[in-house]
Amino acid sequence: MTDASGGAPGGDIPVDPDAPSLAPRRANADPARQDPLAHVRAARSEFEHQVAHARAEFEEANERIKQRTGRDLILAILISLAIGAILLASLLFFKEAFIVFALAASTLGVVELHRALTGAGRRVDLVPQLIAGSALVLSGFFLEPWLLWVTIFVSVAFVAIWRMIGQMAADDGRTYGDVLGDVLVAGLVQLYVPFFAAVCLVLLRQEGGQWWVLGFIIVAVASDTGAYVAGLSFGKHPMAPRISPKKTWEGFAGAVVAAVVAGILLAMFMLDVPIWAGVLFGLLILTTATLGDLGESMIKRDIGIKDMSSWLPGHGGVLDRLDSILPSTTAALALYYLLTPLAG
Repeated sequence: MTDASGGAPGGDIPVDPDAPSLAPRRANADPARQDPLAHVRAARSEFEHQVAHARAEFEEANERIKQRTGRDLILAILISLAIGAILLASLLFFKEAFIVFALAASTLGVVELHRALTGAGRRVDLVPQLIAGSALVLSGFFLEPWLLWVTIFVSVAFVAIWRMIGQMAADDGRTYGDVLGDVLVAGLVQLYVPFFAAVCLVLLRQEGGQWWVLGFIIVAVASDTGAYVAGLSFGKHPMAPRISPKKTWEGFAGAVVAAVVAGILLAMFMLDVPIWAGVLFGLLILTTATLGDLGESMIKRDIGIKDMSSWLPGHGGVLDRLDSILPSTTAALALYYLLTPLAG
């Protein structure tokens, strides 16, 4: 009996021996279809390759910068971010917490100066310096501004008299010139670190003062960054070769641009003062920051050291980061009194 289709009896379909088999097609199928995760592994491998390549390029660039400047860029960035986060938190959420920040910075700065000056042969008494410095810093926030001048006088007199009494007790034949130098250095330590920190706290306690503190720090950091980038990229003409050989006029030009731009942006979005006031703010902070930077470089060159300490890897010491910020506190306070009537 034949089926309805007219095929072979029993319904068997004849097989053509020349017909291609389906097995080879399966064997030659796309591997990605056989293994759905193959493309994921391939993408992951490509991503890891790109990351490794970018990391190698970054490390190579960091090594070049380290050879040229003596700084570790990665550590410098990480430490800057950590300090910046603490600074922002203390100013934006609870400005009284900034007192602790200022007191800690002042204390570490005094210790650094003590170590550097002692290593250079000067006699600086650490304990009275810390006592007087702490009292001076705290007076900036908790006492009336005019009392700051009384406090600085008392602090300088305290450390100077302590040094003279200590010298008389030692009676080791030190010359009058050396003793006078020690007394003057003792007063300089108080003026350079605790006094400027106290002025910063005077500004902080004013209405809206936290924004001005943050503002002048932003300008100082921006100018420092602009000088670093421009100097590293284009620096050819030394600015003060006897004081700081690596500072260039090209770097200073970068600092000017960065400071002015930062000042304008702060005037528009944070300080609520006219644009011209922002330009003035940027230029004046730039001036004091540059003088502070050169001043600390002069001190280090006279002492014969590169950095005040190695406490901040990639930066040097605490004072190596505060050299441009400390003198700018006085300019920022003066600008606050001058420009706040123009706000709004």
